[in-house]
Amino acid sequence: MPTRLVTPVRIRELQRKLYRKSKVETVYRFYALWDKVCREDVLEEAWKRVRAKKGAGGVDGESIRDIETAGVPEFLRKLQADLKAGTYRSQPVRRVWIPKAKGGERPLGIPAVRDRVAQMAVKMVLEPILEARFRPDSYGFRPRKGAQQAVQEVVRSLNQGLVNVVDADIRDFFGQIPQDKLMKVIAKHVGHVNILGVNFPV
Repeated sequence: MPTRLVTPVRIRELQRKLYRKSKVETVYRFYALWDKVCREDVLEEAWKRVRAKKGAGGVDGESIRDIETAGVPEFLRKLQADLKAGTYRSQPVRRVWIPKAKGGERPLGIPAVRDRVAQMAVKMVLEPILEARFRPDSYGFRPRKGAQQAVQEVVRSLNQGLVNVVDADIRDFFGQIPQDKLMKVIAKHVGHVNILGVNFPV
């Protein structure tokens, strides 16, 4: 069983502040976030989370072990410098095909380890902001929420006499999400060009 990582206190405090601000000021748009993504402690924690998930290297062939051998502090210093200077550029994603249980294959994209650390740092800063604005009855792919809680909510509804159930499944759900509309929704809450992308109008 994998070891559960404990988020450092300073990062938890940052996430709580972002969550509270987003929860209380529901129309507030966050602009000053990049300095938080570039924080040394945020990048160190992002590295720990990426390392804990293991995974293969990306198109550059650089593995987690390679980075550890060369030196993690130097790796993080270089990443931080590139992020701060605005010279960071993500690499293409390595495409592999994974066999499906019922036959066929599904595509899987593997970013470079460096890009995974940068993405994790952005996730750690963005997640509390967006999480504060989700509906409370949404359970999928959210921190500290899951299928078991959704089942408990269904049981409560059944006990209240709500007996009609709609069971639906959208094939390739994440592949069907229109990216332009998704980014417009995120841009209502986040106005920083480095997070949204240089070509996205803020």
